[in-house]
Amino acid sequence: MNDFTYPEVGATKDGPLPDGYSHLRVRVPVGEGAGVFRNAADALHEFWMHRAIPARVNATAPRAAVGVGVEIGLGVGPLRLKAPCRVVWTVDEERRSGWAYGTLRGHPAVGEEAFLLEWDDEDVVWLAVTAFSRPASRLGRAAGPLVPVMQRAYARRCGAVLRRLAK
Repeated sequence: MNDFTYPEVGATKDGPLPDGYSHLRVRVPVGEGAGVFRNAADALHEFWMHRAIPARVNATAPRAAVGVGVEIGLGVGPLRLKAPCRVVWTVDEERRSGWAYGTLRGHPAVGEEAFLLEWDDEDVVWLAVTAFSRPASRLGRAAGPLVPVMQRAYARRCGAVLRRLAK
C-alpha cells in the first residue's frame, strides 16, 4: 500500500512542508457557525466539494478515510486529466475537519494536498488548502509557471464551492 510517489507522506498534517517542492497555502472563508461547519465538513469528507467544482471523482469509499483511493478527473473527453491519489490522513473534531491525499503513479504531479476546515473563536469557518508538489511528467514541467497559478485558482474555487454547499 506504500506506492506513493513521494517519501514525505503526511507532511501536510504535522510538520513543515518539505524542501524541493512548490508550496501552496490558501485560506478562504466559507461562512459562519456550527451549521455551516458541519455542512461543509460533510461536503468535504463525502467528496461533494470536488464534484461541484466540477471534477469527476472515483473513490473506493463514499467518505474520506485513511487508505481510500481517489481518482480526480479534470477536463472533458480525451482531454480529461486523471489524477490518482490515496487519502493519507483525516481529522474530524469539534472545530477542525478535513483530510489530505497523496499522489500515486500516473498523477501528473508528485506530492500531497490537504483540505482542512477550521471554525475559529469569532464563529468564522475557514477552508485551508495546503500542498507541496512538483511536476511528475513532461506535461507538468511544460506547464511550468502556470501550475502554481492554476493551483491557487483551484484552491479558491474549492472555498467558493464549499461556501455554496454549506448554506
